[in-house]
Amino acid sequence: MSADAKTQIESLRKWVVDHKLRAVGSLWLSGITGSIAYNWSRPNMKPSVKIIHARLHAQALTLAALAGAAVVEYYDHKTGAKAARVNADH
Repeated sequence: MSADAKTQIESLRKWVVDHKLRAVGSLWLSGITGSIAYNWSRPNMKPSVKIIHARLHAQALTLAALAGAAVVEYYDHKTGAKAARVNADH
């Protein structure tokens, strides 16, 4: 992995840490939009079933995003990065 790619990953990780709710909300919205688009292309399902499936897919994606945010938070807590960021803000 190149240094530029590591910098981009670190930048993305920092943004997710700073904007957890926005990241999870965006992921939920894109998940439900994608799932509705996929389910609507399947003609043999009732519209109510399509909506239920889209909600379930988005809910699973949201739980995965929350778990990911928790892992990032745990990593920051374990490495002391969060304490350094809080101290730098004050």
